[in-house]
Amino acid sequence: MIKNNKFNFKKLKNIIFLGEDQCLKEFIKFNNNLGIKSEIITSPSQASSLDPSLKFKKFLKLDKKFQRYISSKYKIEESLFISVASRWIFTESLIKNFFKTNIINFHGARLPFDSGGGGFSWNIMRNDRIGVQLVHLVTKEIDKGPIINYEKFLFPYNCKISQDFYSFYNDKFKIFYKKFITNLKANKKYDLIKQPDYIGRYNPRLFTKKDGWIDWSQSSEEILNFINAFDEPYEGASTMIGKQKCRIKNAQLHGGEGKNHPFMSGLILRHDKRWVVVATKDNNCLIIETVTDFKKKDILQKIKPGQRFYTDIKKLNYSKSKRAFFNSKGLKIN
Repeated sequence: MIKNNKFNFKKLKNIIFLGEDQCLKEFIKFNNNLGIKSEIITSPSQASSLDPSLKFKKFLKLDKKFQRYISSKYKIEESLFISVASRWIFTESLIKNFFKTNIINFHGARLPFDSGGGGFSWNIMRNDRIGVQLVHLVTKEIDKGPIINYEKFLFPYNCKISQDFYSFYNDKFKIFYKKFITNLKANKKYDLIKQPDYIGRYNPRLFTKKDGWIDWSQSSEEILNFINAFDEPYEGASTMIGKQKCRIKNAQLHGGEGKNHPFMSGLILRHDKRWVVVATKDNNCLIIETVTDFKKKDILQKIKPGQRFYTDIKKLNYSKSKRAFFNSKGLKIN
């Protein structure tokens, strides 16, 4: 509940998760130990991402049917609604009149600098090594609500690809969540921190099949960061070799070759059995260890020196001119 610019619960008896997250199973077990009843409400497009051992209800919309279901089981004043990567639009009326402002969102990046989505791919592309655990009130504007609590941390040097970032972040997230819920259960009051509206940026969601095409005109560091951004758990960064589409993972910078020229970018300079050495526009090269076709078949051994990785300009233009949205029905590109 909100009173005098503070957030707290006199009686926290229920937590309803809206969306999906890898940590939900552990969170529900933790809630049970505190005597808090838990439930998961998810959208049809997210249901397959949930742990199959978890029970959940699916709603395409947070409409009257959803509201009747919740009202029949829970007292709103004793319930905390937690948005976890949810794909619904929360209207001002829904937030105030139904949720009674008892709806919060956990956000895995600094606000207001990094509102929106895209996971840790944006962090990797920008060389952003500062992480944050953050929880804020949900408002009608995405990721603009007052901040309830946050903790800053650094991603360690061995975090390179998206999977590394997710693994490290989730460990931090579990600790942050448990401490926060324990404090709410004990009626701790949190001062609300208003986000300034004169700074910040919005990161759109990324869809690997659309956004993951490599631009070989970029610098070696920019290409490496891009490849790492779409590495595990994603399909990999896409490009072409000859007439074949392929995906690249497991890349690193290499400065041990001779001088390059921008026209050489993408050229396979040497094949060293388990990896290929690829030129870039500057004096670094890339060592690439994994190249697959779009059916995930390894094609590294088929690549020969003198061939070139390249990306059709039409694919790059499509990537930049179209935007991926994920709603309760699934993916939409326009």
